Amino acid sequence: MERLLQYVWKYRFYDEAGLCTTEGLPVVVIDPGIQNSDAGPDFFNAKIRVAGTVWAGCVEIHRKASEWHTHRHDGDPAYDSVILHIVEEDDTPVRRTNGELVRQAVIRVPPKVKEHMEWLLSRDTLTPCLEQIREVEPVHLSAWLSALVSERLERKTDAVLGLLERHGDDWNEVFYITLMRNFGFGTNSDAFEWLAESLPFHCILKHRDNRLSIEALLFGQAGLLAESCSDPYCRLLQREYAFLQNKYRLKPVEGFLFKKLRTRPVNFPHIRLAQLAAIWSMNDTLFSEILANSQPEMLKNRFNVFVSDYWETHYHFEAASPPRKKPVGINTVHVILINTVVPVLFAYGKKKQQPEYTMRALQLLEDLPPERNSLVKTFTEAGLKVKNAADTQALIQLRREYCEKKKCLYCRIAYHLIRKRSGK
Repeated sequence: MERLLQYVWKYRFYDEAGLCTTEGLPVVVIDPGIQNSDAGPDFFNAKIRVAGTVWAGCVEIHRKASEWHTHRHDGDPAYDSVILHIVEEDDTPVRRTNGELVRQAVIRVPPKVKEHMEWLLSRDTLTPCLEQIREVEPVHLSAWLSALVSERLERKTDAVLGLLERHGDDWNEVFYITLMRNFGFGTNSDAFEWLAESLPFHCILKHRDNRLSIEALLFGQAGLLAESCSDPYCRLLQREYAFLQNKYRLKPVEGFLFKKLRTRPVNFPHIRLAQLAAIWSMNDTLFSEILANSQPEMLKNRFNVFVSDYWETHYHFEAASPPRKKPVGINTVHVILINTVVPVLFAYGKKKQQPEYTMRALQLLEDLPPERNSLVKTFTEAGLKVKNAADTQALIQLRREYCEKKKCLYCRIAYHLIRKRSGK
């Protein structure tokens, strides 16, 4: 209930004309202040006018006034700056540490606001407002999606900068690990990242002119070169890996970490590793080339590769399959650009304080087509229009960070729906 009162205060969903102190003095809210997510009063830098006098300071909100004492604010100097105590039930006067009374005002959650918020928060569906989302004006949805895509990129930036710190500010290593992880496509993402962490990028670079050596390093480090393998090519990779493992003192990860269940053959870890070997054998300074190129088509070409001849007739080492080209498909390339190139480019611009790279990352998202997945489909079937990958990344952020976490009170869609229903 306290969170709901904070929401009502922040967005002025109370009866402003009837707001007054418990002493009966009229209160005009000039600025409700900035909500505080850390310790201390709920809102900073609020400004109110009480009986003609303007006050600036903090606002604290509780369901009952007595919670001021329960939370021991009367003995905490951090709350001496509170100019107004907002409550739903005035059951006691409250004081600062010096004994002065704190001015209080009672507000109540309007029935329509309370009813709609309870409806949203009590729904079992992952996206409770989906049936009503068309009621939100397109201009408001567009502004919210823009904010969401920035939120998502900032979150991804934190992950990239964490990698950068662990790897001595080596951007090539960070790009290599991020690309490897994203080639796991969810099911094998962690396994592919552990593989990359166990196999330093410089080992790959030293053998970029020999695809067999790169495949030996990738398959060997992934623990996929089983001792019992009778396939001649597998045996060849085993011998090559034994030499390289000793040379670089490598310790492989466990092969059982790489999953094939519920995965289409073209997404088997063996094929993804063969495609990665092709990428690294054709690009030695891939991240530098990405920094230098701004055209989407040029970036796509860096990942337009084909597997080696052996993998055209195999999906794994156990048995041959009918011949088939296995390029990195265009949809896969788009996913890699969205989840690898864009966040690393954005993080690079933030870290280097060169906004041209962050702008390029955002532009690339706008130039790429919208993603196709079940999450995005949920919103489009509800009538939401998506134009590009920036929109779909925003929807993923909305679903993951707001809908699934029941953070309707922080979502602008819920805000506009409540505002519309409360007549504000």
